[in-house]
Amino acid sequence: MSDQDSSTSASQTEGEVDEGLDGEMEGKEEKLRSSPVPSLSSFSSSLRAVIRIKQKYQAIKKRRQEMALALGGAGALTGAPSRTSPKIFTFDRLNPNLIPSLLSSVPQKKKRRRRKRVLFPNRGGRRVPPRQEHSLAKYCLYLLFGIVFVQVDFGSDVLKHLWYDKAAVAQVVEQVCPDHKVYNAIENLDDHVLRYDLEGLEKTLRREVFGQQGAVEGLLYHLKDYLSTYVHNKPLVVSLHGPSGVGKSHLGRLLAGHFRSVVGEALVLQYYVLHHCPQEADALQCGRNLTNLISAMVERAEEEEKIPLFIFDEVEHMHSDILDALWQLVTSKRSNEYLNAIYLFLSNLGHAHITKHVLHNSSSISMVMTASGRHSNLVKELTPILRGTLEKLHPLWAEVDILALGLLEKGHVMECFLDEMTREGFYPDHTNIERLAGEIEYYPAVGGREYSQTGCKQVVAKVNLL
Repeated sequence: MSDQDSSTSASQTEGEVDEGLDGEMEGKEEKLRSSPVPSLSSFSSSLRAVIRIKQKYQAIKKRRQEMALALGGAGALTGAPSRTSPKIFTFDRLNPNLIPSLLSSVPQKKKRRRRKRVLFPNRGGRRVPPRQEHSLAKYCLYLLFGIVFVQVDFGSDVLKHLWYDKAAVAQVVEQVCPDHKVYNAIENLDDHVLRYDLEGLEKTLRREVFGQQGAVEGLLYHLKDYLSTYVHNKPLVVSLHGPSGVGKSHLGRLLAGHFRSVVGEALVLQYYVLHHCPQEADALQCGRNLTNLISAMVERAEEEEKIPLFIFDEVEHMHSDILDALWQLVTSKRSNEYLNAIYLFLSNLGHAHITKHVLHNSSSISMVMTASGRHSNLVKELTPILRGTLEKLHPLWAEVDILALGLLEKGHVMECFLDEMTREGFYPDHTNIERLAGEIEYYPAVGGREYSQTGCKQVVAKVNLL
């Protein structure tokens, strides 16, 4: 069958459909005319329905005519035979140039862009959003990274000195960022704080020192704060004061043993005044020798990137020349290595103030108050008194952090006996311990507490007599 036949049949089919629709419309109009006259509301609704149907019919008729013209123009060829068979629509003969026009005739629904909803407070109009402030800490960190990378790339002697001179690096950073404190980032990367094992030291002191938990907490606070910072403006100088037998020397020995295990024997000094410099005539030379010894130790500690520990016991017997030498070392600003050091002074200076304060205030102290609470009250009230008394003796005491050790109660003395008997291999009989503790001299009971006059100083001698 030819294309002419198919087009002829298609036109015939469309004519029949149009005639049928025209017949239907005429039939409806005749029915409307023959029907009785309705009311105004029903007549208007029927008229509107007829108009809608007619408009829809005309739109369908026009659309079919356009499609027939488009398909006929695309498939008609000059001299082609006519087709009598029905025309079948395929996409093979469709002209691609006509596709956009066909698609444009179909109405498309436009997408609406939703506006973001802006919320305002119930009371008040629009407000300007707050301006975000940028911190200078980021730029300080960039500066520190730049110093580190330059040192790694070039490795000159000047930059190596800058690397080890931590105070110079921190000074540069603090000049750019004065509001930010520089912490020891380099040493934290090397686990510098973990090297000193402060958790192990805390467990040892809590287990071995009796009746001075408040002072132990204060000492550990100073050590943690000092060892965790990057740059030191001055060395850590702590002075422990208390009556005889309360555990000052014992605490110093425990601290020295711990630091020997973490930094080495060569970086820990225990200086006993009555042993190293008993004669006052040799005090000047002793001061010089001590200065040279400490200088050599801090230089070695700086090379090994460690912090040395200097413990001075029996400071109440120390001569003024030695105190002068130590004061110059503590306040020295010569180089960074002298700032990275820990000085611990053990003395019974001011023990009369401590004893008087404890005995006079024991009745007002609650029985349920913890050891740290009692020590905080002791430090708060006694530190100004002790500092005023000590500064009159020598200017060195103006540079120290003072920690006061209180009197030991009878229960603490019994703990000392139990620990010493266990060390010596004796059976810790509670009755025997109470008998030995009863032989110690005590102050008159105050507030239900008995305080020892000599602390635990006689415990070792009495256990040796067993």
